[in-house]
Amino acid sequence: MAAAKAGLTKTELEGRAPLERELPFDAERKMMTIVRRTEHGPVVYSKGAPDVLLTRCAARLTVDGRTEVLDDEHRRLIGAANASLAQQALRLLGVACKPLGQLMGTDQEVERDLTVLGLFAMKDPLRSEATEAVRLCRQAGIRTAMITGDHKETAVAISRELGLHRSDEMALSGAELDGLTDEQLAQQGERVTVYARVSAEHKLRVVQAWKRNGAIVAMTGDGGNDAPAVKAAHIGVAMGLAGTDVTKEASDMVVTDDSFASIAAAVEEGRGIIDNIRKTVHFLLSCNVSEVLVMLFATLFGLPLPLLPIQILWMNLVTDGFPALALAVDPKAQDLMQPPPRQAQARLLDGGRLWTIAGEGLMLAVIALGAFSYSLFVWQQPIDQARTVTFTVMVAAQLVHAFNCRSDRWSLFHVGATTNHVLIWAVVASLALQVGILTIPFVGPIFKVAPLPVEDWELMVAMALLPLVIVEGGK
Repeated sequence: MAAAKAGLTKTELEGRAPLERELPFDAERKMMTIVRRTEHGPVVYSKGAPDVLLTRCAARLTVDGRTEVLDDEHRRLIGAANASLAQQALRLLGVACKPLGQLMGTDQEVERDLTVLGLFAMKDPLRSEATEAVRLCRQAGIRTAMITGDHKETAVAISRELGLHRSDEMALSGAELDGLTDEQLAQQGERVTVYARVSAEHKLRVVQAWKRNGAIVAMTGDGGNDAPAVKAAHIGVAMGLAGTDVTKEASDMVVTDDSFASIAAAVEEGRGIIDNIRKTVHFLLSCNVSEVLVMLFATLFGLPLPLLPIQILWMNLVTDGFPALALAVDPKAQDLMQPPPRQAQARLLDGGRLWTIAGEGLMLAVIALGAFSYSLFVWQQPIDQARTVTFTVMVAAQLVHAFNCRSDRWSLFHVGATTNHVLIWAVVASLALQVGILTIPFVGPIFKVAPLPVEDWELMVAMALLPLVIVEGGK
């Protein structure tokens, strides 16, 4: 690209200076070299990290084309220019050359006593979604660190643009990492957000240090030198577009668009799945607890059976099942990325939630037994009619309770009563089936239900809405 901007095409360059030899880029050397046959004989051309390349240079090219010895003053000036450009979030490449008398010699000899030509400063623009993804991860309690082969100043400048590096946080270079023991690295890990000029070994050490601190580590990478760290992490993430085959093989997942925002979105999706599983289990357990308590309290207080086995089976298979499936696809909560991550050993249902499930089960049981007692003792209705009232109140109250289970933090009106269309249709379908049991003549005897007067329907509607009123009041 630089040659094209200077008016030189690849075809023209290849014709004028055919390739004779190549020393490919290496993460340890941090540079690459080619030897081209020119009209003046073979010439070595090298490019790489400026601070590394300068150590291989003995001369410099002046503005008027003369070659002079590279003294300490000019080394300092080039280093200062490198640092100044790096602080502007520019990525730097140093370029150098030298005439080669013969093509023989070792790699070290070819890349020695070079003449420095200058620096290329390039801007690698940040993706628009990357800054927001980093902010979401920080808000979610996910620590994000940049591990790069770039110059330390460049890495720090880019990480500041991302909102990744703050004034109270540290940046370490590969040379500084070499001066730390594994224990010291683990101790300082909480404060380090940038690791620069690192090798494959350094990346592996960083991952292992975080694991020793008890963190769940995800490592992303694309190059072959990333593979050991990607393999060692709990979750290895390879880039699908730029990633090498060896890194993809070592990884657990591949990001097809090479975007960090996709990783943040995957974390959010995972949290949504766990949250919906928890909602489903919460709903099913609270409903089953209520059915057990209804039968238990009726036995303890010497009441007739408020529910028959066929009615309990109907509730478990149909009226509980449809809403539970709908809760499994509930839309993600707006604050899903605000709580800190779950601990690896955390249970799906903690002690506080189990007490909530028990309390809600007790609430549903009291509502059902209240309807049963009111119908049986206040209105003096027959046992079949009172049992039918209890059965229907239990079904309707559990269906209403499904909306309570959509969030344990926010009111239904904050979440949005109509945002889960699947749940609405599941509740409507279950209610329609229940009404069909009560109104279709040949179905009634199967479920042992009796025809109900208008006042019973009014009682059932009022009692069925109580769970929503009580839980919403609590929220």
